Amino acid sequence: MNDILIRNNVNEFGNPDGELLLLAHGFGCDQNMWRFMVPLLREKYRIILFDYVGAGDSRSEDFSVERYSVLEGYAKDLVEVIQALELQEVKVVAHSVSCTIAQIAAVTEPKLIGDIVMICPSPSFINDLPEYEGGFERSDLEELIQLLESNYIGWANYLAPVVMGLPSGDDMVEELAQSFCSSDPLITSTFAKATFFSDYRNLLPQIKNNVLILQSAKDALANVGVGQYMHARLANSKLDIIEAEGHCLHMTDSWAVSQALESFLHETV
Repeated sequence: MNDILIRNNVNEFGNPDGELLLLAHGFGCDQNMWRFMVPLLREKYRIILFDYVGAGDSRSEDFSVERYSVLEGYAKDLVEVIQALELQEVKVVAHSVSCTIAQIAAVTEPKLIGDIVMICPSPSFINDLPEYEGGFERSDLEELIQLLESNYIGWANYLAPVVMGLPSGDDMVEELAQSFCSSDPLITSTFAKATFFSDYRNLLPQIKNNVLILQSAKDALANVGVGQYMHARLANSKLDIIEAEGHCLHMTDSWAVSQALESFLHETV
């Protein structure tokens, strides 16, 4: 099992006697993106960080297109990390696509996943009007993938400010663009397709976990309506709309996220 901890670059911080939180990063990122949250949580909580295979300092030679072309492959990473740590009912703090990954894990291995905090989640990025406004037409996302595969650096420089909700040249935008570019283009393209072309709306009624949805008031990737749609279909959910801009609230508004997280965990004890 220690092989899994090496494969996924598992690291532990914080209070060893505190309540455990497992933080799951989003597409194109790695565990370093949680560095603004960790100082706010480490005195009270035991914090587990990891990288999906192909991200950060994970063992990228373990990547396979067959496994990771669907989000179930990333959910296996999450499950295997929890199993390697010999944990159950783990509280998961997830960003973006990891919110869906955590839901897949909760359905497939219900004893392993406890409360879920979802930061800027979306069960599908594709419009299905009039029922659902995911934010993009499929053709728009196909063009985005074509740009990724033909001009990797150009794609990263285009997408980073859109995701962060900050102007080009901002330090966080530059960091995100660099994070996009640091991964193998095949790995990034595979994860991007699994993220942007999937539709897991059918999972929502199956989730019985306590869920906190943290939605940005202005997010180019997941609008407020997406959060409201999820809240209406998740039986035990709470929706908090944070007056902020961008898809990475855990980086740009870490204090607000930490306060909402602590309040939620206190309520669900």
